[in-house]
Amino acid sequence: MHAFPYLSLLVIVPLIGAIAAALLAKAAPSAARTAALVAAGVEFALVVAMILQFKTIGSFQFTSQHAWASDLSIQWNVGIDGISLFLVAMTVLVIPVVLLGAQVAERGAAFAAWLLLLEAAAVAAFVSLDLMLFFIAFEVTLVPSYFLIARYGHERRNYAAVKFFVMTFLGSAFLLVGILVLAFIHSGQTGHLTFALSELRHTTLSSGTGIWLSLAFLAAFAVKAPLFPFHTWSPTTYREAPAGGSMVLSAVLAKLGTYGILRFNLTLFPQASKTLAPLVLTLATIGILYGAIVASAQKDMKRLVAYSSLAQVGFIVLGTFTMSKQGLTGAVTMMVNHGIITAAFFMLIGWIAQRRGGWDTTMLRGLQRPAPVLAAVFTVVMLASIGLPGLNGFVGEFLVLLGTFATHRWWGVVATFGVLVAAVYWLWNYQQVFHGDADEANDQMPDLTIRERLVVAPLIVLIVVLGVYPKFMLDRIEPSVARTVATVVHASPTPGSHVVIPSSTRLGGDR
Repeated sequence: MHAFPYLSLLVIVPLIGAIAAALLAKAAPSAARTAALVAAGVEFALVVAMILQFKTIGSFQFTSQHAWASDLSIQWNVGIDGISLFLVAMTVLVIPVVLLGAQVAERGAAFAAWLLLLEAAAVAAFVSLDLMLFFIAFEVTLVPSYFLIARYGHERRNYAAVKFFVMTFLGSAFLLVGILVLAFIHSGQTGHLTFALSELRHTTLSSGTGIWLSLAFLAAFAVKAPLFPFHTWSPTTYREAPAGGSMVLSAVLAKLGTYGILRFNLTLFPQASKTLAPLVLTLATIGILYGAIVASAQKDMKRLVAYSSLAQVGFIVLGTFTMSKQGLTGAVTMMVNHGIITAAFFMLIGWIAQRRGGWDTTMLRGLQRPAPVLAAVFTVVMLASIGLPGLNGFVGEFLVLLGTFATHRWWGVVATFGVLVAAVYWLWNYQQVFHGDADEANDQMPDLTIRERLVVAPLIVLIVVLGVYPKFMLDRIEPSVARTVATVVHASPTPGSHVVIPSSTRLGGDR
């Protein structure tokens, strides 16, 4: 247990910032935005300090455990390992970038308050080691997400917000039932009701019960990710949300789904996960191909990013269910890198829309001549998404395919076609938007301002640095991944109908 309460502060600081921004929203909007930026800056500084102190070991660090709702057996039980560390870091980077580069003009202080509330809930979910605490944080993210879409979105924002809320809320109902059933089974076996991950993972489950509970968890996480065919909310929602909302939805909230699969399904139901692997691998591969093919037909740039993200989520889930060290390491790396890439895409598209009034390729042409810096930045982000070696998108994708070829070769062969199609649709989109002869309106489009260049610079720097030197991140991810893989490897069906998870691979052994 670490002396300084980093993780508790990571949840408290944005909450304080959100409250301050909300209270100042009407009386002093500029002060409210300043308070939000200060909170986001403090949050970022805390994560930097935490990364510098983080040890390359597989167990949870900076842990904090306190009684919270004792009557309900819910604890404030938080910790961070190599799997969650960089997801938290990516979250606290994206929020200030949104505040600086994708802030809305009208009711901007309230927008900032909702963003900080979402940040607090997302961070709490990433660091939760108590399943009920995770569920509460997981659900709280729905509230600010709904208002960011419904209040600040585009023409069909109300429809998109309701569809997003209903689908994710319905999926979460399965998660709640799964958590309660698992906790009560554990209570019946031990006489002790708890929602602690470190204890529930030792629950003895029949093979059938393990599969049903694993499916209940998967239902919630597959919708949130989103994984094919639970993705139907994402193209509409990403399109109708404001630029900042799309950035947070794709970069942060979607990762709660993929993170949940890796953290909870593989840890709590390792044998069931192995049983379900062919099904999930198939869905992931279909999602890769479907997302890539549909993206190729898009003229709406935000929908193109949405379907491209569906394909990328497919790669993340593919790597997760290879249950190999390479595949899982690649999946975690892709979660972080995809968040950075999609955040940059939606920000750039938002800036194009501010200048031209839309983001449809039919109205955009020849932007490279009037906006060469914008074209150059977009090129870097596009090539990272394609998976060009030397940029961050390559590392995770390569590890995922490496792990898949080693354990599930034919799924890997099929998924590789998704990489090829991605190159086609992104290069075609770039050609449509930035090449050719611009009409009068496009020819007068301003290039990125100095402020906009500074705002997007951290994302571009990370795209390059994490592509050229991924070792810093991989060294911290791999020990935690190795422990998760060991959990799955040592889980074997016992004679009869029971699956017993051995204590020799216990997570969080330092607590």
